[in-house]
Amino acid sequence: MTGEAMTMKFDYVVVGAGPAGCVVANRLTEDPKVSVCLIEAGPPDTNVFIKMPAGFIKTLENPNLTWRFETLPTLRTSNRALVIKQGRALGGSSAVNGMVYTRGLPSDFDRWADLGNYGWGFADVLPYFKKSEKWFGSNPEGLRGDSGPLGITPNDWRNDICDAFIDNAIAMGFQHNADYNGSTQEGVGYCQRFIERGRRTTAFGAYIKPVRYRSNLKIMTSTTVTKILLNGKTAVGVAVRRPKSILSETISAAREVVLAAGTVNTARLLQVSGIGDPGLLSKIGVPVAHRLPGVGENLRDHYVIRTVARVRGGTTINELTQGRRLAMQVLRWVFRQPSVLGVSPSLINLFFRSDTNLVEPDLQGVFAPASYKIGAYGVLDRAPGISFGVWQHRPQSHGFVHATSDDIDVSPLVQPNYLDHEGDRNVLLAGLRFARQVLQGPVLKQYFVEELLPGSRIETDDAVLDYAYRYGASAGHLIGTARMGPAGDPMAVVGPDLLVHGLSSLRVIDASVMPTLPSANTMATVLMIGEKAAELIRARTDPNGGRLRGTGWAS
Repeated sequence: MTGEAMTMKFDYVVVGAGPAGCVVANRLTEDPKVSVCLIEAGPPDTNVFIKMPAGFIKTLENPNLTWRFETLPTLRTSNRALVIKQGRALGGSSAVNGMVYTRGLPSDFDRWADLGNYGWGFADVLPYFKKSEKWFGSNPEGLRGDSGPLGITPNDWRNDICDAFIDNAIAMGFQHNADYNGSTQEGVGYCQRFIERGRRTTAFGAYIKPVRYRSNLKIMTSTTVTKILLNGKTAVGVAVRRPKSILSETISAAREVVLAAGTVNTARLLQVSGIGDPGLLSKIGVPVAHRLPGVGENLRDHYVIRTVARVRGGTTINELTQGRRLAMQVLRWVFRQPSVLGVSPSLINLFFRSDTNLVEPDLQGVFAPASYKIGAYGVLDRAPGISFGVWQHRPQSHGFVHATSDDIDVSPLVQPNYLDHEGDRNVLLAGLRFARQVLQGPVLKQYFVEELLPGSRIETDDAVLDYAYRYGASAGHLIGTARMGPAGDPMAVVGPDLLVHGLSSLRVIDASVMPTLPSANTMATVLMIGEKAAELIRARTDPNGGRLRGTGWAS
């Protein structure tokens, strides 16, 4: 029984309460005359492990808090289907991710502008990075924000092996870089984190909780958006399904529908709504509402591979999470003292180049004084261990997200095509060989016992690459399936104003709009996009409250 249709009416409907969705919902409802409905498929953010940084394994493995997508197997993943997890709760991936704050290189955004995305060069986006952040560290160059909603802190937990790793990198010729989000990225230093006083800071907690009682903001959880509703070429609302409801519901948007559902879900929602490549839509039985062949294409991700070593003579997180030591760490965390329960899973960043002839780093390494049991995801070793993971910043390999049914609940095909491009394989090979050298470097040598992964028997290029194929994983940095580009770009999905090409009142504001991967973890960039999107939306508001039509930057 479906019952009769019920419609709720708002000015804006925001699909997805992840980082970008929370930013936009906050900024738009600053105007009391504007009403916003923020829709999240997942539950509220009440799980205790969301607040505890060390609980990230618990949240990532919790199917109630994450979307779990499997990639298509390829030879470059040793015929494995990799599991990709994205946040599915208030706060989105900011509630479950690794909490590392990294913006990327200025050249990343200048490249976006060079691709025809006017207004997205580094000088254009820097104010929005600064607007989102409340940075607790030093700011001698004036490139950081200190009054934004989201707290970002330097690491406050120190460890002898972490300090040795930094000294080791310096001995190998790297500079110590206290702020890799400043004017220079290359070098080694402690990670900056979305953590305040030992607690994870999420986009929902920072942007929405302080304003959740605004009368012009409605928050809906455990609500699935099943379709974008179009009137001709104009988005007018969404269809939703809520648990235990016998009513089919529609939520109308008098001004805009704003998609912030994430790189996979945004693509498949567009496709099941009839927006995409006609060939694909025909296969899944969806009538073509708007031809847009780029929807779901250009999927990119960072592919991470770790080197793991057994150590002795120092202290690692492995031992600190056992017995009485763990009890002491729990007490420290409860009383907001530096603790292993209050750190990000990666503690140190090392940005480096695969070739000394390069001008800028093309590899990122993340170090932790911890190691997982081989073959047991998320279970720490009992013996002391350390890990150093690397990924290529700007992979050329790309793939797709394709819906497989007109039913939004049916899993899509997800294919990032990791390491498909030969250049990507060469860069990752160089990164992995360097990582092995680092863990046996001049300062760390005093702790080093043996290499557990890949293992000393793995020597040739083919063997090292085979190890990468067998053990590599998604970094969870998916982008690109609603790629931003000018109207003349046949595969672009949105313009520089983030409006969907050829449609009115439909905008995409999440990581799917990124044309290329930034040289970084992606959450900082998504927050920036959200801040810029909010300004773009407000700039197009008709003073008389009417619907604005047209697409493109100049419309």
